[in-house]
Amino acid sequence: MAEVQQTSDDRSLGELFAELAREVTALVRQEATLAKAEMGEKASRIGVNLASLAAGGAVAYAGFLAILVAIIALLVEAAGLSWWGAAMLVGIVVSIVGGVLVMKGINALKNANLTPRETLESLKEDAQWARKQTT
Repeated sequence: MAEVQQTSDDRSLGELFAELAREVTALVRQEATLAKAEMGEKASRIGVNLASLAAGGAVAYAGFLAILVAIIALLVEAAGLSWWGAAMLVGIVVSIVGGVLVMKGINALKNANLTPRETLESLKEDAQWARKQTT
């Protein structure tokens, strides 16, 4: 007896649903892999940026301290302030500027978008595809 190969039209409804279930499962796994890769990429980029920020900040901080000492010395000589008065004035101004910069940084971090947009779009497309397959 010769075997008869089933064409896609000869498959039962159960076989079609089983195939659909396998395809949807594979698709969900692929989407999860994509989401992990996308989030890993974003986390890596943030880590590199934070390391660069920290290194640059440390170097700039040393230079900034030297400039502050020079400003205090200038206020003592030019304005006739006492050392403590000049240091207090410079400290207040620097603290205000620092507070503004900290607030700006906090707002920037709050607005950072870590949503895996590509994955979400792909999931929406997959849901539409799955709905079409079941109708």
